[in-house]
Amino acid sequence: MMRAAVITFPGSNCEHDTVRALTQAGIHAELVWHRETSLQAPDVVLLPGGFSYGDYLRSGAIARFSPIMEAVRTHALAGGAVIGICNGFQVLCEAGLLPGALTKNAGLLFTSRTVRVTIERSDTICTVDFEQGARLSLPIANGEGRFVADEQTLDQLEAEGHVVLRYAENPNGSARGIAGICNPQGTIVGMMPHPERAANARLNSGEGGRFFSSIVTSFHSQMLTSPPNTSGLNRDSYVE
Repeated sequence: MMRAAVITFPGSNCEHDTVRALTQAGIHAELVWHRETSLQAPDVVLLPGGFSYGDYLRSGAIARFSPIMEAVRTHALAGGAVIGICNGFQVLCEAGLLPGALTKNAGLLFTSRTVRVTIERSDTICTVDFEQGARLSLPIANGEGRFVADEQTLDQLEAEGHVVLRYAENPNGSARGIAGICNPQGTIVGMMPHPERAANARLNSGEGGRFFSSIVTSFHSQMLTSPPNTSGLNRDSYVE
C-alpha cells in the first residue's frame, strides 16, 4: 500500500480531511508534525490547508523554516511527489519549490465558496485521472489566494505547461486566473482549491476524490514499467 505523509503546522485545519481523502483512495496516510525532522520515506507528501505559524507576515513565510521542511525539500528535489493545498501551496512557494507567491485577495476579503476550474495539465502526480480541459467544481477558502509572479515567470509557466488548474471565473484576482501550478516534471503540485473537501460523493459531487485516486494511478503506472524503489515512484520518468 502507498504511504503518504501529511504535514501539520500550528493552525492546520484540513489535515484530517486530507487523510480521509487519501484513505478513501487506498493510501495509508500518517500525520507528521512540523517540528519533526524525518518523513520516514513516504511515497507522497501533502501539505494541507489551514494556517501556519507566522502567517501575519505572509502565508507560509515562517512555515518554510520548520524543521520538517528540510526533509520535504530533500524528498522533492530527489524527484519525490509533493502536493500543497491552499496554505500548503503558499508554503511550497515560500520554500522556493514552486515559483511565485500567494498574496491578499483582490478586494481584501476572505473568500469561501465553490468555484469552477479547468484542468490545464493532466499528466501530473494528482491529475492523471482527468482529461485535459475538464471542468469541475471545487471549494476554495482563502484570504491570501491571489497568485502573483513577474511577467517573465508567468510567460514561462504558460509556455512550458506548468499551469495545472485555472479558474473559470477568477475569485481572488490571481494572475491569468491561475489556481494551481507544478514543477516541470509534474511531481510537485500546488493548488488553492480544496479537493479534499469535495471527495465524498455523499456530501457533494466527489470530483475532488480523483485528485487522490490520480496519485495511486501515477504510482501504479510507474511501478508497472520499472522495478520498485524506496520512493514508490520511477524517478527517471519525471526528470527532464
